[in-house]
Amino acid sequence: MELELKVNNRKAVIKELKREGNLVTLAVDDEIYEVDIVKVRSQEFSIINKGRSFNVEVVETEKPKHYHVNTLYFKFEVEVIDNETRYRQNRMQGGAVQSDNTIKSPMPGKVVRVFVKPGDHVEAGQPLIVLSAMKMESEFKAGSRGIVREVPVKEGDTVDNNQLLVVIDEETEA
Repeated sequence: MELELKVNNRKAVIKELKREGNLVTLAVDDEIYEVDIVKVRSQEFSIINKGRSFNVEVVETEKPKHYHVNTLYFKFEVEVIDNETRYRQNRMQGGAVQSDNTIKSPMPGKVVRVFVKPGDHVEAGQPLIVLSAMKMESEFKAGSRGIVREVPVKEGDTVDNNQLLVVIDEETEA
């Protein structure tokens, strides 16, 4: 299992490499930790790493996948960044327009509608494609004026996370 966390302003990738009861081997940004983790109460955990004991409280916040993590001396704001979180962030920003004029899927989904084909001229803000994921439809729009170079998907296709949907070559004023 792999998990990306934003801890305060730092992002970390955590991989569970092995689990035998309470003993867990983790890779945190490729550094290996062998820890003993026990859930003490609903929001409290006891963690032993290299002979040192840590009591950790994990409190859910009102925001989905956001937590306050408290130890004896430190407090952290933690956000779980998974495909669902990336999708939600993308929806709040109004689409997956990237600055290099490539549009990629923020998570696995299904192509519901394709409005353009290679060679079409598009204007900034023009709808290009509609993707359905997690029972919601997202419309992706052109970030700038240009000519559609590539649309490697068609209506009904199932797409993976970060799969290319549309490429636009910017038009320059002549």
